[in-house]
Amino acid sequence: MAFHFIFCFFAPIFFSIFLYHLLRNSFKSNRRKPPLPPGTLGWPYIGETFQLYSQNPNVFFASKQQRYGSIFKTHILGCPCVMISSPEAAKFVLVTKSHLFKPTFPASKERMLGKQAIFFSQGQYHAKLRKLVLRAFMPDAIKSFVPTIESIAQHSLRSSEGRLVTAFHEMKTYTFNVALLSIFGEDQMLYSEDLKRCYYVLEKGYNSMPINLPGTLFNKSMKARKEIARILAKIISTRRRMKPDCNDLLESFMSDKEGLTDEQIADNIIGVIFAARDTTASVLTWIIKYLGENPSVLQAVTEEQEAIMRGRQEQKLSWEDTKKMPLTSRVIQETLRVASILSFTFREAVEDVEYEGYLIPKGWKVLPLFRNIHHSPEIFPGPEKFDPSRFEVAPKPNTFMPFGNGTHSCPGNELAKLEIMVLLHQLTTKYRWHIVGSSSGIQYGPFALPQNGLPIRLFRK
Repeated sequence: MAFHFIFCFFAPIFFSIFLYHLLRNSFKSNRRKPPLPPGTLGWPYIGETFQLYSQNPNVFFASKQQRYGSIFKTHILGCPCVMISSPEAAKFVLVTKSHLFKPTFPASKERMLGKQAIFFSQGQYHAKLRKLVLRAFMPDAIKSFVPTIESIAQHSLRSSEGRLVTAFHEMKTYTFNVALLSIFGEDQMLYSEDLKRCYYVLEKGYNSMPINLPGTLFNKSMKARKEIARILAKIISTRRRMKPDCNDLLESFMSDKEGLTDEQIADNIIGVIFAARDTTASVLTWIIKYLGENPSVLQAVTEEQEAIMRGRQEQKLSWEDTKKMPLTSRVIQETLRVASILSFTFREAVEDVEYEGYLIPKGWKVLPLFRNIHHSPEIFPGPEKFDPSRFEVAPKPNTFMPFGNGTHSCPGNELAKLEIMVLLHQLTTKYRWHIVGSSSGIQYGPFALPQNGLPIRLFRK
């Protein structure tokens, strides 16, 4: 009797609960997913890659934004993508919901840099790599490099005296040597020529389609990458055998307690060279252009640097001297904003994500458009004008992201700013230059650059 009573009492309740969940799940399955963002995907596989990399990225991004709004879809480098161009959306992807978007690059870059590089990692492995890189690139570690960086800058500028040179090419040589210094310490000159020869082949394929057939750029780049890996294996073996007392990135990676494999070390060294070289060289090239076109700014920077030269106690530039360059720092910031060397960064949705009523499908790339944010007239009035004074007041959060944002922001930004300041100190106090030919043109791929890499003639004062 009791059992019959309990059954009669609870059966309707259980049935109601069952019916509720059945209807709820049915409603969920029938509910339509949000639509994809507006936009076009271009040609099959190729997408709109050529439209992006063959013209002014401002034109490509601005036309898309004007037509579709601050979130739109496209297809570049073999990947379907969602592009976002507002500070709020960038914060959503890079900071607030960063766990939903893993760092990634197109297949061509990932295979060339190495899948175990810091760019593509997340979780504990990424945290460990970031800790190791920061340990080698934080101010306490890099301040001892200032005299050597200054020597590299002096040699680089002396080799260009009186000749017609391409500013970007000369700056690439300078930043490559500084990158090797940060990685290998004082031993950097032992490896520079072989690594430079291979890396120059590798870099040509960074934005190529990942077609690994003989004769293609991608194929040549992958062969060069294998040779770089062999060179690095020899360097690691020698370092492990000699056990020198070093304070560089390689030593940080090779710490026994961290347990990185040789392959992981090689992937991350190639990645650091990639991150440290062309981007910083591009910034320096644009600074040379902007200073040459703005005599009053150049004069003010020169006076700041000459005051440091007169006031310093040592013959060589010191770390403390680099902290006395507020105007030079603003010039660097404004160049990073106007030129926007890092136009965007790549993330990949790890699950379906809804944002602003649109679906970002799992597996799609997501690109926060730093260039659009940096050139927004609502954020930076008169965005095309080169005006370092705008940085006398700190920009609002999430509106100025030249080194990215969040846990995957560039860990080498302190080294980049240091090497720029050191070169500008030498350049403005000891040299004058003029730009040869028109400086109005811009070329693209992979980074925006003054036309022909900015040909200049450099003279001692």
